[in-house]
Amino acid sequence: MTTVDSRIAPRTPVRRHRTLLWLTAATAVLAVVSGIGIVADDRILTGVPIWLKPFKFSVSFAVYGWTIAWLLAVLPRRSRAAERAGVVIAGAGVVELAIITAQVIRGTTSHYNVSSPIDETLWNIMGPTIMVLFLAQVVIAVAVLRQRTPDRPAAFAIRLGLGISLLGMALAFLMTAQQTADGLIGAHSVGVADGGPGMPLTGWSTTGGDLRISHFVGLHALQALPLLAYGLGRWTRLTAAVRARLVLIAGSAYAVIVLLLTWQALRAQPLLQPDGITLAAFAALAVATAAATGVAVRR
Repeated sequence: MTTVDSRIAPRTPVRRHRTLLWLTAATAVLAVVSGIGIVADDRILTGVPIWLKPFKFSVSFAVYGWTIAWLLAVLPRRSRAAERAGVVIAGAGVVELAIITAQVIRGTTSHYNVSSPIDETLWNIMGPTIMVLFLAQVVIAVAVLRQRTPDRPAAFAIRLGLGISLLGMALAFLMTAQQTADGLIGAHSVGVADGGPGMPLTGWSTTGGDLRISHFVGLHALQALPLLAYGLGRWTRLTAAVRARLVLIAGSAYAVIVLLLTWQALRAQPLLQPDGITLAAFAALAVATAAATGVAVRR
């Protein structure tokens, strides 16, 4: 997919953000290397194969880098500030992945690790780097908001995707506030220790809450909502006004899902073991979304 709609396709010459595309290519290679590591290296760290974290992060950065490069290409007008922010994002991604991979090679964790001077130094580099990446995406979001995109469904999808993904990033700061049983600061699990039983591939806790879930879901609004807009334009005969309303409804529901998943995790509930109150909240959201969708289609 190169565009959401032909009407917002970039005019010639096509703008390609080479730095972000290089990031995408490099992280795709790292994903392959990490995948091999999962199979070839039998070391276990925090209850999962030691190469699983660089694999997940490299896949995530490959998708993220490509998405931001695509987004900058389809802007109606070139934004130098956004393009510079893209370079910053690529640099931050390199730093993050370099530290994560280096720590795997050393046989230890990267996030929240202050067990030795070098571990603490690397974590103290990672923390501010994450904030720099967040702020760089804020710059891109502002640049997008300042431009008028002719295709309203695409405009809603891109803007909501950027906003919700920023929410997903911000939720990561909740993890830095979690206190472990040892009194250390920084954990993704709630109610249980990190490294316990987890779901296949993701490693999300199956015995307690896990803040990584809402973080992950929020981040990928940046892909999910533009794909929805593209699908509605490609495979339905709905008018642009109806498609725009549907994207707005979907984006609103998506944001609420991210908040509900966070609420569920903070109450120490595993993703697949919600209590009655949580189920009722999700059911209410489903009913409201379905009703709003029906009204939007009929109008």
